[in-house]
Amino acid sequence: MSTNQKLIFIMIDGLRYDTAVDNMGYLHHLVEKGRASRYKVLSEVPAMSRPLYEVLLTGTPPYKNGITSNHIVRLSKEESIFHLTKKNGLKNATASYHWVSELYNSAPFNPMKDRIQLNQDKPIQNGIFYWEDHYPDNHLFADANYLRVNHNPDFLYIHSMNVDDDGHRFTADSAGYRNRVIAVDTMLATILPDWLDEEYQIVITADHGMNSDGQHGGTTPADREVPLFIMSSKLEPGIYEEEIPQLQIAPMVCRLLNIDPSDAMQTLKFPGLKK
Repeated sequence: MSTNQKLIFIMIDGLRYDTAVDNMGYLHHLVEKGRASRYKVLSEVPAMSRPLYEVLLTGTPPYKNGITSNHIVRLSKEESIFHLTKKNGLKNATASYHWVSELYNSAPFNPMKDRIQLNQDKPIQNGIFYWEDHYPDNHLFADANYLRVNHNPDFLYIHSMNVDDDGHRFTADSAGYRNRVIAVDTMLATILPDWLDEEYQIVITADHGMNSDGQHGGTTPADREVPLFIMSSKLEPGIYEEEIPQLQIAPMVCRLLNIDPSDAMQTLKFPGLKK
C-alpha cells in the first residue's frame, strides 16, 4: 500500500460487532488477504447516536463535551477532525446525516437550505446531508463519491444510516438487520476496490450496536461492542482481539492523516501501529 495520507472514514450507524464479524464477507476477505486490520471497539456510553458522533469526531467523552443525548441540538464546543483538517490546510468533505451538520456547521438544520453546503470557511467545507433514516445507502455512497471526485478531499467522512434504521424496525435478532449488514458489505465490495486502487486509506466503524429489542443506549456488549476495520500501510494487517476504547479512534485518524491531534484527545496507544 502507498503512504498516501488521504483518508475515507465510513461510519455505519448501529452496526454491532458480532453481526459484522458473521456477515461482512468482503471486509473479512481483505483481512484474510493481508489488506486490512480488524479490531473490536468498546463505545462510550450512553450508546446513543449524537453523543457518539461527537466522540468519534472529537475524541472527547460525553461528560466533557456536553453532548449527552440525542436531544441536544447545538454546535460542538470541541475541536473536531473537520476543524483540524481545515486548520492544517487539508480539504474535507462529508456525506452524512443532518446531525453531523448540527454539530459542526450550523444548528438547527434547515432541510430547505442546508442539504448541500459548500463553504470553505466552515469547519465542514463540502457537505451533502440527509434527514430521513431510510435515505438509501446507495444514494449516500453516490453523494460521497460525487464529493470525492469533484472536491478531492483529503478527509472524506461517510455516515450510513440504513443498518441502524433496520435494527430499530426489526431488532438485531432478525433477518432484516442481518440482511442489511450484508447489503452494506456488498455495496462496499463494489466501491472500495476503486478507492483502494486510488490509494485512499480506509477506516470503517460504527457509533454503537443494537440489541434484541431493536434499541441501544445501555451498557451491554450488544449496545457497546462495534467493529473497526482499517486499510492503511501504517498498520500491520490482521485481527486484533484487544478491545480498543472508542476515544482512540479520533487520534488514530489524525495519525493516519499525518496531523496533530487536538489537546483534548487521548494519547494514541493502538495495537498494530507501525513505528
